[in-house]
Amino acid sequence: MSKKVQKEEMKKLAKELLIPRTSGCYQTDEKTMKKANDYCEEYKAFMDASKTERESVETAVAMAEKKGFVPFDPEKEYAAGDKVYVNNRGKSLILAVIGEKGCKEGVKIAAAHIDSPRLDLKPHPLYEKDDLALLKTHYYGGIKKYQWTAIPLSMHGVVIRKDGTKVDVRLGEKAGDPQFCVTDLLPHLGAEQMSKTLSKAIEGENLNILVGSVPLGDEDTTDAVKLHVMKILHDRYGITEEDFVSADIEFVPAFKATDIGFDGSMVGAYGHDDRVCAYTALTALLKTEKPENTSIVVLADREEVGSDGNTGLNSEFMRYFIADLAQAENLEPRHVLSRSKCLSADVSAAFDPTYSSVYEAANSCYINGGVGIMKYTGSRGKSGTSEATAEFMAEVRALFEKNDVLWQTGELGKVDIGGGGTVALCIANLNVDVVDVGVPVLSMHSPFEIVSKLDVYMTFRGFKAFFCDKD
Repeated sequence: MSKKVQKEEMKKLAKELLIPRTSGCYQTDEKTMKKANDYCEEYKAFMDASKTERESVETAVAMAEKKGFVPFDPEKEYAAGDKVYVNNRGKSLILAVIGEKGCKEGVKIAAAHIDSPRLDLKPHPLYEKDDLALLKTHYYGGIKKYQWTAIPLSMHGVVIRKDGTKVDVRLGEKAGDPQFCVTDLLPHLGAEQMSKTLSKAIEGENLNILVGSVPLGDEDTTDAVKLHVMKILHDRYGITEEDFVSADIEFVPAFKATDIGFDGSMVGAYGHDDRVCAYTALTALLKTEKPENTSIVVLADREEVGSDGNTGLNSEFMRYFIADLAQAENLEPRHVLSRSKCLSADVSAAFDPTYSSVYEAANSCYINGGVGIMKYTGSRGKSGTSEATAEFMAEVRALFEKNDVLWQTGELGKVDIGGGGTVALCIANLNVDVVDVGVPVLSMHSPFEIVSKLDVYMTFRGFKAFFCDKD
């Protein structure tokens, strides 16, 4: 055998036996890349409209109703192809398309979360100090606190006034709106601050939001700047200071979703984790007409703080819904759950060459590598996680291959470095087969995260294949 023939044989053997270690762009045609770009234009619009869990639910419901989804009625009988949703307190959402076989062979679930790290207001937030008005915050989720200083913030949420009426708040997103920020110390006076570790340089109690500087009244008026801010809020929203006690107000980055790179191949935005998986799962279900098995998308709250609470997946709201579906078909809910399958739709950490020392290169997900599949998450000795069985991993892998979905596998960094969790654990505890599937993200949990358009599109195609077993 000549060296040339031998070399060709080795190439053929490597192609058959080894995982390709090249960018997914080499495995994708121009037509698919255009579809990815077009898909992400609508995704960017969704992100700009949905910066909180409440806004995500509102946007998702509006999208679903346009596709024929209606509020679920547990007393009603549903037929194959019927589309329903359950809005849980305006902060989490379940959508379902009834399958040809109903629930008897289990249901298919894609579960994502729609909350992201942010700054929440304390119950008594507004104060004045040295002629400036500020708001006290309590940060939500895992953040690097220094990243939240000196960036533009917008104000989102709801206030329930003393009389019970509800006021929606969204300020800082439209052109001409005022914006807000947490101040930082100038480097000329920051020597002591900069000598501290990153985790200590900015204290959580100092993430105070600057909201005003002009007083109202004369020099004898107490807290005149605070009073001026409160008057503006009362004029705009009809609220008093006491109404903050019954409010869900979040401050989030005011950045718009935008293309990243000279080639425009990536999207930068606040909240990819995990609204990128919420959007891809949602749009996949909206394109599902008559699946074999009833197909469900869950958009949950509270994941960033452990999934506890009545809008998080540690509560019973998803199980109750599946129980209603099962009982309508004279099935035991526990039997339906035990036969069900779930893609825990959450992002993975994309390999970052700037910080390569914390990743294990052979077991990382990469930008443009396609949808990421993680057999397990957790930290260090696989604690705080479920783990997909070899059988279910093989099933998902074969499904993606069959439908030309570009995919990859990875972990959340080196074994002893850290780790993380998803809602997979909550659903696996119901005796459901679960695996984590989602988009790799750069700068995860920062105010401005990065994803690949190709990966976003492939994740959508993966969910669509899961619901329909066809692309």
